[in-house]
Amino acid sequence: MVSPTNFLLHAFLWLALAATAFSLSPNFYHNVCPQALPAIKRVVEAAVHKERRMGASLLRLHFHDCFVNGCDGSLLLDSTSSFETEKNARGNLNSVRGFEVVDQIKAEVDRVCGRPVVSCADILAVAARDSVVALGGPTWKVRLGRRDSTTASRTLADNVLPSASMDLPALINNFKNQGLNKRDLVALSGGHTIGLSQCLIFRNRIYNATDIDPAFAKERRATCPRTGGNTNLAPFDPTPSRFDTAYFKNLVKEKGLLTSDQALFSGGSTDKLVETYSKNPNAFWVDFGKSMIRMGNIKPLTGKQGQIRVNCRKVN
Repeated sequence: MVSPTNFLLHAFLWLALAATAFSLSPNFYHNVCPQALPAIKRVVEAAVHKERRMGASLLRLHFHDCFVNGCDGSLLLDSTSSFETEKNARGNLNSVRGFEVVDQIKAEVDRVCGRPVVSCADILAVAARDSVVALGGPTWKVRLGRRDSTTASRTLADNVLPSASMDLPALINNFKNQGLNKRDLVALSGGHTIGLSQCLIFRNRIYNATDIDPAFAKERRATCPRTGGNTNLAPFDPTPSRFDTAYFKNLVKEKGLLTSDQALFSGGSTDKLVETYSKNPNAFWVDFGKSMIRMGNIKPLTGKQGQIRVNCRKVN
C-alpha cells in the first residue's frame, strides 16, 4: 500500500509537471516551429513600415483581447448565430483595427510551419511586442502557449474595457479586476506614446476640462469641433510614431489627450511614477516589458483548453 506521504509527494510532482506543461513559455514554439516568430516579425515590420499607426493598432488589439476573459483571441472572432462579436463593444466599435494584418500574419505563420500550430492569441501577443520594437521601443520575452477561445462576449467587453472618461480610482479598480496593479496601469497607459485617438473620444476634455493646458486645448479644438468631425484624429503625444516618454512629459504639463490619460497625473497616488517615467526612459521601458508580460498572463487557455484556430475570425 502507498504511504500517505508518498502519495502526496507523487501528487505534488504530478501537479508540478502539469503546471509546467500548461504554463506559458517563451520557448513554446522552439521545437514545433522555430520559424514562427521570425515570420510574425517580418509581417509586422512590413505593416508598420507601410503605416506607422499600425504599430499602435496591433498593440491595442492584444490589450483589448486580454481584458475580456483573458488573452484568448476572442476579440478576433466575427459574430455568429450564438454570439455577437466583441468588435461591436463600446470600447472597440469603429476603433479597433489591424485585423487584416493579423490575417496576413496567420497565413504566413501557417505557411512556414506547414500547418496551424500557432494560436491567434499568441499571434496578438507577439505582434504587440514586435510593433513596439518596430517603433523604437523596448523588447521583452513573450510567454507563449495560449490557445484560442471558441466564443466571445460583447456584453463582457462593454463591462470590463477601461473607458477614456475614467478617473484614477475607476482606472485602478479596472486594472485590479484583471490582477494588475498601479504600476501596471501607469506603464501600460504609456502605450499611448504611440498612436492616435478620435475627436469623439477626447472632445469633452478639450472643451470642458479644467486640468488642461489652455494652449494645448486650443490646438486640439482646431481639428475637433464641438459638433461633427467625430473621426478626426489627433496624436496622444507629439511623436505618435516613436515609442518614447513624450506621453508622460505631456501629462506633467497637463497635456493629456484623454481624461483617463490626465487622471494618472492629477494629484493622486500615481503622480510620482508618471514623473519618474517622464525623466527616466529606462525605468519606463523595463516596467512596460514587465507589465506586458503580466497582462499577457491574464487567464490564458492552455493544454487541451480551447483550440488552435485555422482562421482567426472564426471558430474551427
